[in-house]
Amino acid sequence: MRETSTHADPRTRQQLLALGSRYAEYVGWLVQESGNERAALWWTQRAVDLAAAGGDRHLAGYALVRRALITLYREDAKETIALARQAQDSSLPPRIRGLAAQREAQGHAIAGDRDACLRALDKARELLDRHSPDSGTPVIGTMHLPDPVGMITGRCLYDLGRPREAAETLDQQLARVPPHALRTQVRYGVRRALAHATAGDIEQACDLTAQLLGGAAAVSSATISTDLRHLAHTLGRHPRNLSVRALAPQLGTSLRLITP
Repeated sequence: MRETSTHADPRTRQQLLALGSRYAEYVGWLVQESGNERAALWWTQRAVDLAAAGGDRHLAGYALVRRALITLYREDAKETIALARQAQDSSLPPRIRGLAAQREAQGHAIAGDRDACLRALDKARELLDRHSPDSGTPVIGTMHLPDPVGMITGRCLYDLGRPREAAETLDQQLARVPPHALRTQVRYGVRRALAHATAGDIEQACDLTAQLLGGAAAVSSATISTDLRHLAHTLGRHPRNLSVRALAPQLGTSLRLITP
C-alpha cells in the first residue's frame, strides 16, 4: 500500500497510508504475541510514521498504549503509568484516551496502588462511554469485550491481591464474551483460572484450565503463555490434589507447545 500510494492522487494516497498504518499496527501486535518485543516496537513505530504521512496524528497516541502493554508484561509499573498518561492528551479521541486510562489502571494495580487504580478505571469508563463508533473507521483496540473496563477491573483486582473478587468479576465478564472470540476467551479465561487458584478454589481452577488448553495451543500467544506459566506455578503448590495431578501432564505439554 505504501508503494501504491506513491502513484496515487493525493486523496487516495492519504487513504492508502492510513490503511497501511493500521496493518502495520496489527503486525506489531502479532509479533508481540510471538514473543518478539523489539520487532513489535519497530512495527508500532512504523505504523505511527505511516499514519502521520497519511494525515492521522492520533495513532501515535495509541502507539503509547501499545508500548505500555509491553512494559506492563515486564512488570514495570512506573513506565507503564508514564506511557499511559502521555496517551491521555486532550487532543486525542475519547477511545484512545479511555484505553490509555485502562492501561494506567493496570500499571497502578501492579504497583499496588488501589485508589489510583480505581480512579483510572472510573476515568476509562467515562471516556469510553463518550466514544461514538464510526462505521468508516477501523476499530482501535479490542472488538470482543462487551464491557472492557469491567474485564480490566477483574485483572486489576488480581494484581491488587484480591483474587476472590477478581475471580467473581472475571466469571461475570467472561459469560458475556461470545464463544467465537477464542483468543479473548482464552486470554481472560487463563487469568480467571489463576484468580480461582490463588483464592484456593483449586478444583474449579483445574476444571477451567482443562477447558482452555486447546484454545491456548490454537492461538499460541506469548501474553497468554505468561499467565499460563503463573497458573502452573500456583497449581504446583498443591501436588497432592487429585485434580492438579490429573491436569499436570496436559498443562505441561501445552506450555511447551505455546511458549515462544
